[in-house]
Amino acid sequence: MRSPGFDLTLVAVAAGGAVGAWARLGLAELAPTEPGHWPWGTFAANLIGCLLLGYAGTRLLERLPPSTYRRPFVGTGVCGGLTTFSALQFEVVELGRDGHVPLAVLYLVVSVVLGLAAIRLAAGVVRRARLVAA
Repeated sequence: MRSPGFDLTLVAVAAGGAVGAWARLGLAELAPTEPGHWPWGTFAANLIGCLLLGYAGTRLLERLPPSTYRRPFVGTGVCGGLTTFSALQFEVVELGRDGHVPLAVLYLVVSVVLGLAAIRLAAGVVRRARLVAA
């Protein structure tokens, strides 16, 4: 049973979240979203986050010895701070409301499909590397 008090897992999540949020801010500044256009900053952040989650999640679970802090730092922290499903939803609604319904639907579908593909691709790379190393 854990004793009450300071929890280093929460520190790992918070530190990772700060890293992810700063990366997201950088992407938003590199690719600001213009009304009625593809939201490249959010799109890039979500795809990079999916790649990172697929890679790190698979590597941390299948390739490296167990650790108390790596998964919370990378998975919950960095990926949680970097990716943003709420911004994706907001941008889809705004595009639709502004009369860009086909673009809104395309953005939603492409984001989900490529996000899932990115996770699968990154996990596959880790697993293939394990087979080559064996």
